[in-house]
Amino acid sequence: MEPKKARESFSVTSIHVLPNDTNNHGTFFGGKLMMHVDNISLTAATRHSRRLVVTASIDSVDFLRPIYAGSSVCLEAFVTWSHNTSMEVFVKIIDENLRTGVRQLCTTCFLTFVALDDHGKPTPVPKVIPESEEEQILFESAEERYLSRKKRKQQTKTFTSGLTLEKPWE
Repeated sequence: MEPKKARESFSVTSIHVLPNDTNNHGTFFGGKLMMHVDNISLTAATRHSRRLVVTASIDSVDFLRPIYAGSSVCLEAFVTWSHNTSMEVFVKIIDENLRTGVRQLCTTCFLTFVALDDHGKPTPVPKVIPESEEEQILFESAEERYLSRKKRKQQTKTFTSGLTLEKPWE
């Protein structure tokens, strides 16, 4: 399988934030933003693998500044690194005040996707070739994030194995 350049998976979308997209503070609902993050990431992962993909994890998302109604939000995503069947996708969320043209970084996050074959089973994906300085930095630090996610997943499995599924109100 031939490796692919990170830029080959580059995906971008813009959303005009309307009043019905906001909470009682007039800021963009975090859940709505995450829906768009997952969608643009899926596009990038599919472009890289040319397979159906599923979201395996979303790393923490730290909102650096609020996004207000009337803003345009630009989401940029690309595959930074791949393992055997999984891909790490980096997403950058940029807010633009449409009246002033001022653009600000609102947050970044990483998602992991797994490519599936025609039977719904994980299937190999191409390796990533980073070219730009940003791609290089993200590529070089990706394996550490991968190992951290693996550890976090095991901790989640351990934690949840002790949880009850009983209805506490009965």
